[in-house]
Formats: sequence, structure tokens, C-alpha cells
Amino acid sequence: MPSDRLRGWLVTLAITLVAVVVRLWDLGRATNEGTPVFDEKHYVPQAWQMLRNGGYEDNPGYELVAHPPVGKQMIAIGEWLLGYNPWGWRIVAALSGALMVLLVVRIARRMTRSTMLGAIAGILLICDGVSHVQSRVGMLDIFQAMFLLAAFACLLVDRDQVRSRMWQVCVDGRLADSRWGPRLGFRWWRFGAGLMLGLACGVKWNGIYYIMAFGLLSVIWDALARRSAGVPRPWRAALLRDTAPALWSLVAIPLLVYFGTWAMWFASETATDRHAVLLHDDVGAGFLPDPLRSLIFYQLNVLDFHTHLVTPKTPHPWESKPWAWPMGMRPMLYYYESGMPGCGRANCVEATMLIGTPAMWWLSLPVAGWAVWRATSRMDWRYAAVLVGYGAGYLPWFLNLDRQMYYFYATPLAPFLVLGIVLVLGEVLGTRQHNFERRRTGLLAVALYVGLVVANFIWLWPVLNGDPITPEHWQAELWLPSWR
Repeated sequence: MPSDRLRGWLVTLAITLVAVVVRLWDLGRATNEGTPVFDEKHYVPQAWQMLRNGGYEDNPGYELVAHPPVGKQMIAIGEWLLGYNPWGWRIVAALSGALMVLLVVRIARRMTRSTMLGAIAGILLICDGVSHVQSRVGMLDIFQAMFLLAAFACLLVDRDQVRSRMWQVCVDGRLADSRWGPRLGFRWWRFGAGLMLGLACGVKWNGIYYIMAFGLLSVIWDALARRSAGVPRPWRAALLRDTAPALWSLVAIPLLVYFGTWAMWFASETATDRHAVLLHDDVGAGFLPDPLRSLIFYQLNVLDFHTHLVTPKTPHPWESKPWAWPMGMRPMLYYYESGMPGCGRANCVEATMLIGTPAMWWLSLPVAGWAVWRATSRMDWRYAAVLVGYGAGYLPWFLNLDRQMYYFYATPLAPFLVLGIVLVLGEVLGTRQHNFERRRTGLLAVALYVGLVVANFIWLWPVLNGDPITPEHWQAELWLPSWR
């Protein structure tokens, strides 16, 4: 790691402070006459109901309980602090988005061993339109993205600690004590990753794909660490020594945490479907306690909702399929009002549109291609890790293309896109082995690119935040026909 530990933290905190200001700026502006916009209309009142009830929903007439409770409980924290108003139902999302900036700075610094590249990663995530807009609405995806990024960060620290322990074993001459290599002891950072993955699943179920992806990634890293240390059969050693602890930390712990997120539901008497076994004769699993059987019945209802959320013939006007997400070809319009004052004219437009900053998202396919090449031909573990994080949030959506899908499902992809871009920028920048002129040229190219991203974000700022603009300006913001 770089030796500038204090400077690294000062840079991290300074960039995070900028992120807090940017995410909180005029946070309560875009509303539907003071009421929630788009899918806020589902989660904001559900969170308010949770706040009044003590952490659970109990309105069976509403029945649109499509996701676990963690994300709505986090929205409820803001409503408890600031009340039932736009600031109240958005404040925790905004702070979560700012925390993601802190995490991505530290992750990029650890992956590149460069404080400057870590700072660039933070700047890029601040300027990402998807992360920015999702941090400023009372929806669930930013919370899941935060927990998933935190889990990834924990696994990176765990990887470094495993290699440090292996190195110490080699130095002490204890590698030959066992043909399978040393036992690595309890790994707190991997345990922390399990906690974060459990909370991610407690926001939305698709966190389970990250459990599978990150669990496999962790075991592969363990095998490679054993091979680097000189263990004779590293893959078999990892299978025997590391797989069971990985299953505990990255499968069992998330499962326990997930069920723990339903604690308020279990403790209640009036939560939705809390006593389903008393009302429905077809609830199976009679060997389980009644509360657990009722929860399973509840979960199956939610699964049925998602299974039948299909629109093959009458798609939503802003629906998009996953092949359009990497380059942000079909954004989403969350809020639109015309005939408003405030732009120097009587007829202004206010709009909030979910758009990935083109200077970043339009490079996603070239960056992905470069990452695949580096990971396969040069065995660069950093690109492989980024591809795993990106793929776990992207590829599963191709399993059911008839399902109703929206661009905001790509929210967890944003930080991994940023990390991939930063790894490429690190190669453009060059290493200490390159000569002075090469380094200066690389620095100029990196600076110009970061400036382009910032300028692109500033241009999009009015339509990311619902600021009043002229109709001509609104049309100028819609670069592609698919944006309309």
C-alpha cells in the first residue's frame, strides 16, 4: 500500500465532503406538488408506515410489498429525523450515495496502490448521473449498491490480509507443516462482507447473485494465494481448507442476516401475512414453526409478484432491457413539469431524468473488452474482480427478458464501471518504469478525460436535479432519439 496513509485519508474525506454537498444540493426540489415521484410513491409511504408501526408493514390492502424491509427502513430513518417531506425521505439515500464515493476512493486506492487514482475514482463516481439521481430519490437501489460495494471492499482487504498471512508463514518457515498449507484463522473482513451481502439481500433479492459471485471469487483468490506461497496443490488445498469457511462467511452469514432483517415482522402481531398459516390451509412445511411458515408464504407471494411482472405486449413507456444499460441508451424520466417560472421566462421546464454520464457510460463496452483481455491474457486479478462485480449485477437480468425492467436496475453497475475506467486510466498514466515524457503525456490525457467527465456532468446537471430550464435547453439535453 502507499506510504501516504494520512494524505490518503485527507484526500478521501475531502472528496467525500464534495460528494455530500453535491448529493444534498437542493435535495427537495423535484416533487409532484410536494408528493413523491415515480417509484417513490411505493417506498416512501411504506417507509412511513414502518416508522409508525415500529419497523414493519401491516396494510394487507396495499399488498404491493415487493421487496424485503431494509431499504424501506433506511428511508424511514430519514423520515424519523426530518419528517414526511422530500428531505426526510431522501436524506439517507443521499448520504448513502456519498458513502459510496468514500468506498470507491479507498477501493481504487487499494487496487491501484495510488492515492491519485483513488481520488480520480471518487470524482468519477460523483459525476456519474445514475449514482447521482438514485442518491436523490427515495428508492431502494442506492442502498443495495452501497452494501454491495462495501462487501466488495471487505473482500479486497481480506485478500490482502490472506496474502500477508501467507507471507508470514513463508518467512517463519512453516509452509511445509502441512501439505495443504496453513490454516488462515478467522477472517473478520470476509465475515464483514457476509454481513453486507445479507443486508444487500435485505434490500432486494437479486443480491443473491453477488453472494454466488463473491463467494467464488474469494475461494479463487485463496487458491491463488496458496499457489503464490508455494503450496504443492493449491486448488485442492483451497477446496479443503477455504471452501467451508467461505460458505460460512459468504452464504450462511448472509442468510442469517437476511432472516434477521425480518425481526420486526416476527415480533409483530399485525404485519402483513404474519399469521398466514391461520388464514390459508395450503401453507406447507408443517414441520417448521408457524411464524417461519408464514414468512415463507409471504416470500412466495412476493416471488409470484416478480414472476408475473411481465409486459411483453404493453411495455412501460420508459422500460428498457439490459442490452441498453451499459451505454445508457434508454434513460428514465422521473419527473417533468412544463409552464414553470424560474429560467427567465414564464414557460420553463423542470425535469429529472436518470441518465448515465455519457463520457463514462459510453465507454463501458470498450472498457469491458479491455478488462476481459487483461484478465485472460495478462492474468490481472484487478480487472477480473471488476468484471465479477459488474457481471453479477448485469448478466442475471438476461434470464427473464419478458420481465418489466428499468434503467435504475443498473445502479449497482456504476461503481464497478468507475473502477474499470480507473484501472485503464492507471495504464494510460504509466508506471515509474516509464520515462518522464511518457508519464507527462499520460497525466495530460488522464487530466483531459477527467475534465471531460466533469464538464459532461455539469451540462447534465439541470436535468439530473429538476432545475428550471428553457424548452430549448431541455431539447438540447436530449442527445439521442431513444432519450425522448
